[in-house]
Amino acid sequence: DSFNYGKVSAGTASSTLTLFGETGITAINDGNVIETFYIQGADTACPWTLVTGSPGSGQYRHEFCNMAGGCSSYPANYTAMTTNYLDSELATGVAKEGGTVDFQLRITVPSSTSCYDPESIDVTIVAVGP
Repeated sequence: DSFNYGKVSAGTASSTLTLFGETGITAINDGNVIETFYIQGADTACPWTLVTGSPGSGQYRHEFCNMAGGCSSYPANYTAMTTNYLDSELATGVAKEGGTVDFQLRITVPSSTSCYDPESIDVTIVAVGP
């Protein structure tokens, strides 16, 4: 799926809470085994570099929150993504054949950038079975 955060001013943040409300984004296990879901971010083509700390020039921070833990109050339960999925566990024990995980995302864009065209930012959910 894809969505649009909309225009986000330099050095500020936006969240999917405003887009998806309390339902969040849903990831579905359509496999036939119980799985652990991981989530990973990516550097962008511009480039913007994904960081886990405070973003500077040409850097951005992308965070996730599993709705089971509550996501309405930032920064509680939000975790910064990295480009390595093993760093960011979204959920464990996701039931086979239709189990779901609801989550939210939050992005903080660079304080300054040399890129003025819209950015496309990938987020990948990786499902790992036993």
